[in-house]
Amino acid sequence: MSSSTAANQVRASHILIKHQGSRRKASWKDPEGRVISNTTRDAAVSQLSALRDDIVSGKVKFDEVASRYSDCSSAKRGGDLGPFGRGQMQKPFEDATYNLKVGEISNIVDTDSGVHIIMRTG
Repeated sequence: MSSSTAANQVRASHILIKHQGSRRKASWKDPEGRVISNTTRDAAVSQLSALRDDIVSGKVKFDEVASRYSDCSSAKRGGDLGPFGRGQMQKPFEDATYNLKVGEISNIVDTDSGVHIIMRTG
């Protein structure tokens, strides 16, 4: 990887909550998709907002919440997605990540995968 490529990359962790509108209604913690298929987008947003409030207030750590609640397989890494560049993630996710400063946590971000909160880590 050239240094210019590395310079244009960001690194982020996220928490994904899937819902009945998600393109893939299954996850590592709900392989049959039973819970996801019965979760409305509004319910997913409410859950994620409450988790975000707990993280921002310092009650819990981002990586611990991701490990327990995220529907993404990155949960096993505390939500860490590693470094990525433009064009590698869904556009709303990419835009939100690039607009954050390192250490900042996004508001709710909607993608075809579900609803996310993102913490830029690099």
